Amino acid sequence: MEITRITKDYVQLDDLQAQHVAELFSVLGDTSRVKIIAALLNGPMNVQALADAVGISPSGISHHMRSLRQMHLVRSQKQGRQVFYSLDDQHVEELFQRGIDHVMHG
Repeated sequence: MEITRITKDYVQLDDLQAQHVAELFSVLGDTSRVKIIAALLNGPMNVQALADAVGISPSGISHHMRSLRQMHLVRSQKQGRQVFYSLDDQHVEELFQRGIDHVMHG
């Protein structure tokens, strides 16, 4: 996905790019998902650890993980009988940190 930069301060998105960005922010518009991402800033966690950290049921965690995985915000790795989740890449952490900074200093 290439974003067209017209000038230094102006970015133009085509319709598909705008849709993907809107979907990303829509997924992040849920407080439980925000709490899950915040918990994963500390490192990989399994479903039960996330449920304990966030305060929702393991089935609720699994439900939210589907949306987060589809948007490439988290990834999963199976270790034995358990699945561990982590942030997909550094961009997710940077996006989340910028959001926190915006709220704290906005």
